[in-house]
Amino acid sequence: MTDRIAFFLGLILFVAIGLDLGLNGGESVMFLARKVFGLGDWLVFWH
Repeated sequence: MTDRIAFFLGLILFVAIGLDLGLNGGESVMFLARKVFGLGDWLVFWH
């Protein structure tokens, strides 16, 4: 991955998080964070 691609992916991520915080109060980010942590717990269980 080049620096240019990484920069634009990071920029898109920060803009998406900023829009979510501004429009939804961060509910979507929190939902995704809970799902990712749940996936981690599930993976540890099956390890």
